[in-house]
Amino acid sequence: MSALLLAGVLGLGSVSARAAESAPVASANDTATLVTDRDAVGPDQHLRVGLRLQLKPGWHTYWINPGDAGDTPTLDVTADGGATGKGGAIHWPVPVRISEGGLMSYAYVNEVTLPEDLVLKGSGGTTLHAHAEWLVCAQVCIPESGDFTLTLPASAADVPQGGAQADLFRKAEAATPVASPFAASVSGDGVLTLSGKGLSAASVSQAWFLPQDGGVIDQVAEQPLHVSDGQLTLGLKFLKSAHRDKPLLGVVVLKDAAGQESPLQIEARPVGGAAAAPVQADVAPASDVPTGAGWLRVLLFAFVGGLILNLMPCVFPVLAMKALSLAKMGGAGRGAQLQSALFYTLGVTGAFAALGIVMIGLRLAGSAAGWGFQFQSPGFVVGVCWLLFLMGLNLLGVFEVSAGRLGQVQTGGGRSGDMMTGLLAVIVATPCTAPFMGVAIAGALGGPPVMGVLVFLSMGLGLAFPYILVAGVPGVASRMPKPGAWMGILKQVLAFPLFATCVWLLWVAAIQRGVTFVALTAGGVVLLGFAGWIYGVGQRRSMLEGGRGTVAFCRIVAVLCVVVCGAALAQGLRAAPAPVVTGASEAGIEPFSEARLAELRAQGKPVFIDMTASWCITCMVNERVALDVPSVQQAFRDQKIVFLKGDWTNRNAAIGAFLKAHGRDGVPFYIYYAPHQDGVVLPQILTPGIVLSTIGK
Repeated sequence: MSALLLAGVLGLGSVSARAAESAPVASANDTATLVTDRDAVGPDQHLRVGLRLQLKPGWHTYWINPGDAGDTPTLDVTADGGATGKGGAIHWPVPVRISEGGLMSYAYVNEVTLPEDLVLKGSGGTTLHAHAEWLVCAQVCIPESGDFTLTLPASAADVPQGGAQADLFRKAEAATPVASPFAASVSGDGVLTLSGKGLSAASVSQAWFLPQDGGVIDQVAEQPLHVSDGQLTLGLKFLKSAHRDKPLLGVVVLKDAAGQESPLQIEARPVGGAAAAPVQADVAPASDVPTGAGWLRVLLFAFVGGLILNLMPCVFPVLAMKALSLAKMGGAGRGAQLQSALFYTLGVTGAFAALGIVMIGLRLAGSAAGWGFQFQSPGFVVGVCWLLFLMGLNLLGVFEVSAGRLGQVQTGGGRSGDMMTGLLAVIVATPCTAPFMGVAIAGALGGPPVMGVLVFLSMGLGLAFPYILVAGVPGVASRMPKPGAWMGILKQVLAFPLFATCVWLLWVAAIQRGVTFVALTAGGVVLLGFAGWIYGVGQRRSMLEGGRGTVAFCRIVAVLCVVVCGAALAQGLRAAPAPVVTGASEAGIEPFSEARLAELRAQGKPVFIDMTASWCITCMVNERVALDVPSVQQAFRDQKIVFLKGDWTNRNAAIGAFLKAHGRDGVPFYIYYAPHQDGVVLPQILTPGIVLSTIGK
């Protein structure tokens, strides 16, 4: 009996020792458990719970800002039973810095506990349920996850003592940054300043800054330190995409001569100009927000980019329609010519201004919207497809839209027709990115909102300029072919570029949402075709016989068809998208990820990155004429270049962040990394010669 009693006591002790730690989730790389700082819970208990990761040698996981590559761990905890509650945010211990291959990672090695607070309501025992996801990396990066369950009994005391794993939380708390006692500010040229009593060369021998958010500073760049009595400065290098008018959040780690580290959480307020304290001369100030003459250059680039946009294949269908309008102008008076050019320009610039305001607004709200972002919406793609199809039917004479009505897009059909043609030109132009537009858009989104809108207006003027030139220069329009019967044939011929564009948009919809969504889109095309036909029947009946009842019936049926299409589209968008195969699965091409890029660069392999989208015509043309050609493909094989493709057809935060970090807001974007070297950005319009010269073949 005594032996049994002793065994029971030992068993209870064993349970108590393990009560604050869940069963492990183990892999070849690490072991993960859920831990708490107490073995039992009292009524309305404030509990600390955390994810404990014990990493094998050579492996690491990541901080809240993983750095240039990696992913942030997540931990979701809920409690049910006698006491209930939900965990809060993770309290992040200070990471170590791992610089490799020109990239910086903020990581944890060996062992780390990521704690969060859990406020329990009620009394009695509780069961914790947690789901965690984390990324572990060495030579390769492996995403891992685990589901944990931990049952804690009710405590006999209202405030139970610390549990078996309490030391883990004390260690994590000691490594967690505290609020800085020093005033913090940062200048526009990247000088971070801490001011206050206690700062001196004797108390601080080293210091470094860890940004809370990525995409703000060059995280690999040196941070020159200068310390004087009462002040400390660190030289940071802002990225071009950084918003320097916002507070800089992060952690400053101060290290004294004895090696003791003090992590301080700071929120540095932005100040104008450079700090008065000296910094080393090798701090390169980054200047992405133009000033003075710089804005004139950006406006010029925007105008030239809009001008070149007229040559992009996206705009061909609409410009073909405008060519018919130019032909009509040959027989019109000068006043009509100028009026047509004016309203076309108003349509173009108004659409560009609206697009710019939306993009700037989304950026100010924290979104990563870039050029052509609306084509990442399947609903927008289908809507444009249906609109162009109806326009094609209109050009073929299936139905007519009388002059002056809203929605008129016939060539040369009055003021509203000119404005709507300009609007449509901008809508279909956004999948293309012309040279010079990248710099202009980056400046527009990074600078003051007013200047950003002016940049978009300059693009619109560039797009409309050829038409302004034809209408504004005396004698040019008069040399256009005279109107005649041939124009009716030309009008019908111009319907077919619009139908070809519809086929392309159907393909984009297939990439975005799968075959079922394409069937919905094609069904809508048939239904809208019927709507256009029966509307035209009513129009002809009205002109020939004046039958009001028949005309009303035809119009009602046409409207019902449009309503059914809208309802079907809304239902299709609510349904979960079907898995689709994107271009990233092509032979010899890997899907882009920051982790894979970091891995390849660490291994010293050459990497070519193609950021593309199925709705980007420029991207597709570049692939056909410059990338998917035998000479370039053979050069890639000979030099063992790894080809990473980032598909931005659908919204992708990682690709958006990568583009933003390189000062771009749209695709195409190409960059080549030679072994152990910085990346070389290629032009937006490629030729085989440009690619071969860049990769050194």
